[in-house]
Amino acid sequence: MGKKLSKKQESSETVHSQKIDELMKTDNKEVQKEIKILVLGTGDSGKSTFIKQLQILYKGGFCEQDRFLYRTTIRVNLMYNMKTLIQIVEELKINIQKRTQKIVKRFDRSKKYCEENLTEKMKNAIINLWSDPGFKEAYERRNLFELPDSANYYFDSCERIFKEDYQPNDKDVLFCRIPTTGVNEIELQVNNKFWKVVDVGGQRSERRKWIHQFENVTIIVYITSVSEFDQQLSEDRSINRMHESLLLFDTISTGDFFKKKNFFILFNKIDLLKKKIQNVDLSVCFPKYKGGKDLNLAIKFIRDKFIEIGENSKRNLFFQQTCAIETEKIKNIFDSVTTTVLEDELKGSGYL
Repeated sequence: MGKKLSKKQESSETVHSQKIDELMKTDNKEVQKEIKILVLGTGDSGKSTFIKQLQILYKGGFCEQDRFLYRTTIRVNLMYNMKTLIQIVEELKINIQKRTQKIVKRFDRSKKYCEENLTEKMKNAIINLWSDPGFKEAYERRNLFELPDSANYYFDSCERIFKEDYQPNDKDVLFCRIPTTGVNEIELQVNNKFWKVVDVGGQRSERRKWIHQFENVTIIVYITSVSEFDQQLSEDRSINRMHESLLLFDTISTGDFFKKKNFFILFNKIDLLKKKIQNVDLSVCFPKYKGGKDLNLAIKFIRDKFIEIGENSKRNLFFQQTCAIETEKIKNIFDSVTTTVLEDELKGSGYL
């Protein structure tokens, strides 16, 4: 149970809320200027999924043309993912059933898949391979290979995805991985204000383009995938993904571009972290970690790492835990981001 507010506190909260409402209704040019939110993080952290959620929440979702493009990508990715899963089975010498061994030998391992490969034979092969317990084991041991976390979702949906009239639903689109190259941005009107949310590619090769997006930024949303503590970068297999995320955050937060800017740090893929630490200890990434399988202790340890960097840079840090495919959670987070921006404007204009 939370503490009951006194009448004085309730009055203060009401006045605070009224001031925010007053600022949102103001229509002078200064207030109506576009507010820029920069979304940063390493590759595969969930930045693009965050942008997709904003599209669903504030832009009416995805048009038919968008869904058609995602359909092709989802189908092609499904075949590539099964090819990778076969590679894991073979390299780790995982035991599979005899009937499955025959399917593996006949599986089309094209260097470049397209929708023409979407035959009935391919569909049946994927369904039968995925039904083998050995392939489920291979999926659980994917950390040393380039296989996305969402692969199992698509394998489970293979029958539906291969139908001729298949059209991706929102969940299909949210899970669909297309690495961001260049700049991906979305413009929104929320609470009578205009917002531009900018996502730039997280891979190392894309980061040189970031500097062009650093001007006129109001707030930074930094996304880190907390479940990737035992995985390596696709660009450099010697670098741990969690270490890279911390290093990148250090570089960004201690730079001169974002002086006095607030940072919202999203701990993404909390659901996967909860499951993973039951089998893989966080100490494989952080040797000093002693919290075992306790999710709260694991999150606190990672959070403290970011706080340590934030204290050095003297930035305001706001932490949120999320699973980027859950629309309601992203809405709550975006509400927190916009409220923080409005409160800063209140302070700057002398309202607070």
